[in-house]
Amino acid sequence: MSADRTPIRPPDTQAGLDDALLTVRAAEGDEESFAVLVRRHAPALVRLATRLLGSRSEAEDAVQDAFISAWRRLPEFRGQASFGTWMYRIVTNRSLNTLRARPPQVPLEAVNEMAAPEHTVAPDRIAEARAAVRDVHQALSGLSAEQRTCWVLRELDGQSYAFIADTVGITQQAVRARVFRARRYLTDELGDWR
Repeated sequence: MSADRTPIRPPDTQAGLDDALLTVRAAEGDEESFAVLVRRHAPALVRLATRLLGSRSEAEDAVQDAFISAWRRLPEFRGQASFGTWMYRIVTNRSLNTLRARPPQVPLEAVNEMAAPEHTVAPDRIAEARAAVRDVHQALSGLSAEQRTCWVLRELDGQSYAFIADTVGITQQAVRARVFRARRYLTDELGDWR
């Protein structure tokens, strides 16, 4: 037997458990249960925050802060919603706070240009794609934080009006109104791309 022994880590026995049981265990201080929840939900939450904030690094920060907050508040979690819905709400609120703290408009010069693709693409296609991305970013920045959040959750994440209402903390009717106004605004702003 060699003197250099590497500890053998037992297989992840909690990966097959449902969120409710993992949440209860995590609330009791089980860090591995919480780690499983983080691994399970982080990718979707980062996608959501990236769509809301338009920045991968800000999204990762928001999700990390949300998980830290959730870990601290887990003993208070009563399970009225699923862990995933609870985390969506926390990440959405963090993202909304970040959006509200931003200046209303981002100067066009501050928007990063897309890197040139590795393969050969016609220059006119590249220019058109960059213009489209620029116009979409500009149009999205014209939405209020609340409209943008409801629109992203509905149109990009495919969430139901009930889920969005629960996540954002407003009525379904208010969600429908915000999504409608966002669609109308984006249609007007991006009309040249039709």
